[in-house]
Amino acid sequence: MGQPRYLIIGAGVVGSSLADELTELGCTNVTVLDRGPLTPGTTVMTGGSSSHAPGLVFQTNGSRTMSGFAQYTAQKFAALNQPGTLAFNAVGGLEVATTPQRLAELSRKQGWAKVAGIPAELLTPAECVALHPLLDRGLVLGGLHTPTDGLAGAPAAITAQMDRAISRGAVFVGDQVVVEVLQRGGSVVGVRTADRVFHADVVISCAGFWGAQLGELVNLVVPLVPMGHQYAKTTAIEALSAHRDAGRGHADAALPILRHQDADLYYRQHGDQIGIGYYGHRPMPVDMNRLYAATAAETMPSMLPFTSEDFDPAWTETMRMLPDVASAQVVDGFNGIFSFTPDGGPMMGEHPDLDGFWVAEAVWVTHSAGVAKAIAHWITQGTPDIDLHGCDLGRFADAQLQPDYVADTSAQGFVEVYDIIHPREPRSVQRDIAASPFHGRQVAAGAVFHVGRQWERPAWYESNAPLVDAHVHYPVDAWAERHWSPIVLAEAMATRERAGLYDMTSLMRLEVKGPDAATFLGGLLTRTVDRPVGAVVYALLLDARGGVRSDVTVARLGDNHFQLGINGPLDIDWLRRHRRGDEVTITDITSSTCCIGVWGPRARDLVAPLCSIDLRDETLGYYKAAKARIAGVDVTMLRISYVGELGWEIYADNTDGATLWDRLAEAGKSVGAVLAGRSALDVLRLEKGYRSWGHDMTTEMTPDEAGIGFAVGKKHEFLGKEALAQRPTTCVLQTVVAVDPDAIVLGGEPVAADGAVIGHVTSAAFSPHVGRTIAYVRVSPDVAVGDKVTIEYFNRRFDFTVSEPVLVDPAGDRIKGLTGAVR
Repeated sequence: MGQPRYLIIGAGVVGSSLADELTELGCTNVTVLDRGPLTPGTTVMTGGSSSHAPGLVFQTNGSRTMSGFAQYTAQKFAALNQPGTLAFNAVGGLEVATTPQRLAELSRKQGWAKVAGIPAELLTPAECVALHPLLDRGLVLGGLHTPTDGLAGAPAAITAQMDRAISRGAVFVGDQVVVEVLQRGGSVVGVRTADRVFHADVVISCAGFWGAQLGELVNLVVPLVPMGHQYAKTTAIEALSAHRDAGRGHADAALPILRHQDADLYYRQHGDQIGIGYYGHRPMPVDMNRLYAATAAETMPSMLPFTSEDFDPAWTETMRMLPDVASAQVVDGFNGIFSFTPDGGPMMGEHPDLDGFWVAEAVWVTHSAGVAKAIAHWITQGTPDIDLHGCDLGRFADAQLQPDYVADTSAQGFVEVYDIIHPREPRSVQRDIAASPFHGRQVAAGAVFHVGRQWERPAWYESNAPLVDAHVHYPVDAWAERHWSPIVLAEAMATRERAGLYDMTSLMRLEVKGPDAATFLGGLLTRTVDRPVGAVVYALLLDARGGVRSDVTVARLGDNHFQLGINGPLDIDWLRRHRRGDEVTITDITSSTCCIGVWGPRARDLVAPLCSIDLRDETLGYYKAAKARIAGVDVTMLRISYVGELGWEIYADNTDGATLWDRLAEAGKSVGAVLAGRSALDVLRLEKGYRSWGHDMTTEMTPDEAGIGFAVGKKHEFLGKEALAQRPTTCVLQTVVAVDPDAIVLGGEPVAADGAVIGHVTSAAFSPHVGRTIAYVRVSPDVAVGDKVTIEYFNRRFDFTVSEPVLVDPAGDRIKGLTGAVR
């Protein structure tokens, strides 16, 4: 069999990068199509977003994956530089603060940079002005300077990568609009344009803001919204004459990129002009059906007419911030089209139902080469080599793919581009999409809701305010207390001492049925599920490289009937992709059922009088499941716990959910049980050493590195086992405890030892039982129990001690119902 035929739709900065990456890997049978003109040997300007993009490459990001994409892009484009034409000009980046809140945020960002290995320095106002002399020193409180950031000349980068790919055998064809994706037997076989057919085994859509329309050709929702974004240049500014280098071509600049995020503004130099980008205007979603009519008078179809009235506030603030600009005027303004998504991440991955059709969309120049490298590896090797769960096309639930949801959340993402976003920040649009059947009861109890995917989930209950113990000392910090309450600690303590009722309805669950169900699941999971009916197993899904894709609970409810508790839509996608040839059905039952977690030392006293079956250990032991009736409601009970206490996950049909909640809540009064939120659950699971997938473990970690090697069956055969045996240890997840009772961290902060950064915080919370902040840290593998590390929180440094993994009940007696309450 010959080499696969690859066809890339879109020759912009992503498509050209992908062609370069694929041909670098030896995939020379590559064809690239673009609807715009392509003339090899000339600078490529096809008319998409890449042709007008300002080209800012800021590498620091709260996502390590996105930082990695940007770092690779900067490094690769710098290597493409030619005399007189720069694909990358490392002028550096400067973010300035004009408010105390922004100054603190820059300190947090410096921590992210340290984690990613990006040089970054906090500057005084005088140092900021020395770097960018146009600044008004009186308005600046400080700044963050990243010297390796810079300006990408997208047309130059496209042309250079296009030329390299062609030299290795790739073919680029312009003026081709794809009108049909050809399919046979569930696989791609090519595409048809207006006048030609191109055969291919793999088709990758890199069409930018046209990507959603291309998705429609194959019945794929690509959740992106094209948005207009204002950009303008000034006339010549005398003060810039001393900071020019005409030899840099398109990237003629010597001053650093400047971001004034307190006013939603950024600036870059164009020779003796300043380019001004503005995110402070109203969202401008683009009607793709009217695109060509709306842009008929513009230079290219990705440039909407400039709306000066939207730009007026930006111009006023610019003259205030950069006084030398006042002598200039605005010219060459346009509203450039970029793609925005519901969560701000790119769209990467393969069509779930059409083999060989891939997407790499909603990618900005900043991350373009990094995304291309990752998708090339994924396509050719069968699995990503980095954690892409926040970029995977399959990460959204069906409710999140509805047009209104995509439009509203993408517009909100535009508004918040430069906002200071707290890690617990609740979403402000598209609320109340999904809620448990006891939502009304929770509202009546004063629940404060946060959102998990589309689900409304109680974070804590204001009705529990009287339980707050004034004698419990916890760290006071304005940032850490946002979207949080000391009620969280009261609910956690009440659960440990008596019992708590938790709404676990948003926990995604599947039914897997069929004659091949046990064999099918066994081949994917790290432990066998071929156990007696009533058994519950905790196991992992690994990728082909032996990395942790997910952790799963599996209850065998019948010979050919399993219920799975999973982490999200990506797990459904993974299972369905591997179902081929197996006689199984996979059904998402999340929205038709509900779940209540009842946990604590008094949980049995609460539930037993209402239950139709004996709940003693001898009849329903730990990691067992059974059908029962509670207060007349048919339920499925799983003897498992995410808080480390005796109790059950209790499942019922939605129609019975309110009744079940009412009876359990009423019975709970006799034992002092509380309604408790997900914030308390997070405290309790950290005390117990339980991991959260996507935070504490990802595909970049093996089970042993994540501290869950116990979930791997030594004699069991499963996907990823061979790779796991050969994979070296590169990190370890450790539990650390603060030395200072006033120390606090939230997650993402750098961890250092002997002055060198060795990792980062993955999860953290203050523990009322330990009396300290506890955290999980992903660090170098030589870090051991008893070692001291330092965690940097904004501009403060706190000492932590590496502890044993489990801080509360390490022997597991409590979860087995063998001891009383923690006092």
